[in-house]
Order: sequence, then structure tokens, then C-alpha cells
Amino acid sequence: MNKAELVASMAEKSGLTKKDAESALNAFMESVQDALVKEEKVQLVGFGTFEVRHRKARKGRNPRNPNEVIEIPASKAPVFKAGKTLKEAVNK
Repeated sequence: MNKAELVASMAEKSGLTKKDAESALNAFMESVQDALVKEEKVQLVGFGTFEVRHRKARKGRNPRNPNEVIEIPASKAPVFKAGKTLKEAVNK
């Protein structure tokens, strides 16, 4: 499902227009992004949790030249962990 299909589905299920559903989806995504930038956790009970995880710097191998060791810098990664209700719905 892409964004347009998600907007159409949201509009159908909520009774909103597609334009209003798209505005709601954009506001949701922007709010989650803003919270993650501040390294806050976003918990939606039953659905899941969005959070930022820190990855340590490490050494790796250059894929073009496997003998060459490269330094991979530390980074932050956004992560989504599904909640119990969502997991159960998917596994039915």
C-alpha cells in the first residue's frame, strides 16, 4: 500500500474527504518525525512504538575490496516496534 492508497482507505473508513485524510496523515507523520528528532518516544497503545536507537561506531569491510577495513561512524536510527494488538491481528 502506498501513501495515496492509505489516504483513500483512511478517507473511506473515517468519512473524511481525501484532502482532509491526507492532511491528517501528513500531520501525524510530521508529529512523529518532530518527536523522533527530539529523541522522544511515541507510544500508540495496541499499535506500536516509534523510537530512536543509537548505533555505535564500528569497523566493517569495504564491499568493493573485502580486504580493506573501513570505519563506520556512530549513527541514530528510527525504529518501530509493533504492539501486542497489531501483532495478534497480523498473526490471525
